[in-house]
Amino acid sequence: MTNRTSIRFLGATGTVTGSKFLIEHEGFRVLVDCGLFQGLKNLRMQNRATPPVNPSKLNLIVLTHAHIDHTGYLPLMVKRGYEGDVLATHPTVDLCGILLPDSGYLQEEDARWANRRGYSKHQPAEPLYTQLEARASLKNLRPVPFDETLQIHDSMSVRFRPAGHILGAAIVEFRLHRNGREDIRCVFSGDLGRCSQPIIPPPSPLPDCDHLVMECTYGNRDHPDDDPKDLLEDVIRRTAERGGMVVIPAFAVGRTQALLFILRELQNEGRLPRDIPIHIDSPMAIQATKIFTRHRDAYDLESRGLLSTGEDPLGLSNVVINETVEQSKSLNDLRYPAILISASGMATGGRVLHHLGYRLPDHRNTVLFGGYQAVGTRGRLLQEGRKTVRIHGREVRVRADVLTLDGLSAHADRKGLMTWLESGSRIPEQIHLVHGESEARTAFADQISGKHGHRPNCPEFGERAELS
Repeated sequence: MTNRTSIRFLGATGTVTGSKFLIEHEGFRVLVDCGLFQGLKNLRMQNRATPPVNPSKLNLIVLTHAHIDHTGYLPLMVKRGYEGDVLATHPTVDLCGILLPDSGYLQEEDARWANRRGYSKHQPAEPLYTQLEARASLKNLRPVPFDETLQIHDSMSVRFRPAGHILGAAIVEFRLHRNGREDIRCVFSGDLGRCSQPIIPPPSPLPDCDHLVMECTYGNRDHPDDDPKDLLEDVIRRTAERGGMVVIPAFAVGRTQALLFILRELQNEGRLPRDIPIHIDSPMAIQATKIFTRHRDAYDLESRGLLSTGEDPLGLSNVVINETVEQSKSLNDLRYPAILISASGMATGGRVLHHLGYRLPDHRNTVLFGGYQAVGTRGRLLQEGRKTVRIHGREVRVRADVLTLDGLSAHADRKGLMTWLESGSRIPEQIHLVHGESEARTAFADQISGKHGHRPNCPEFGERAELS
């Protein structure tokens, strides 16, 4: 092991998936996030390559939040020899308990479909990891509280601070010591939320630091000022008038709960009828909503205020839960206006693929995406106006309306990112922009440079940055 102090960028460089960042300090090695690459095939193939860091040589893994592009590589690391702890906040640990096994299930499902349809180059197609292997990795998780300093090594401590974004998401602050005294402060933003998200509180201010690894998903754009409730109401009403269904591919964690919150508000305001059923067809979203109710202490002030009056921020009388495969299949028989919320949010897997395959060819229906769709995903292809998309090995015609509800994004936009960067006592000496596609990184780097006078680094995959 080397005694150098550095960060290596092993994912989310020029893309928004595969987050992995290796800190090395006085022979101690910490991997911050352990994400799966998603989207384009050349990215996904990296998941099957030799791990970018030897799992058996790692001392610790730290997770900023539970999304698969930050956690989904963990089962592989454990499968290939990692035996250490994985630190994360209490809600993140609970959410990983459903997200990682579900990821294993999706890996198995993709392999089954590939073998059935014969479109895999590998014979037989094998999953990246199984549900069983994903569950085995959960034993390594260790919950930690927000806002407490934890000594993880003689020369290193860590603290988790709320990041907004989703339940349990954290900004992670490392304090590195040399010769018995604090010498370097390094902060990882994780994914930063918005100040106006339903349920989730806004991000904590930027801690004082020398080095910042910062996401820039929306580094080149601002969210529209339009209230997402207005568009959601309009889409549902217009689709219902023509006898169609609104299909919403939604992340099981965060997006589904935000939609329920907004739909409850629309109903309470008399803007949507209560006789249009809202079908939740995602076992993981159902479980995630239960986890939300266990961590109400992590809600924002508005939601906690509702709870104090006896009102459930996520409670609607016309929600229909579809847990079994049979219930999911029966949704194909619906011939009346309805709302269907199903995972996954970028249409990369899950039950929503079956619904898209069935509903996309019908012009009466609307497919409504709730925000950002990564390059290479089916969601992105649909957003870009493709006339056909490939689902489970066959081409599906797109006749349904395809719209995007930008106001539901759980990511800070360009203004929000800059506001957060400026929320600390000073601008960090070194800023490394990650978790953004090339255009977003370059644009945000230009903005920081123009406003604050020094150019952030846009690291390439495998690049090492010395910390001093």
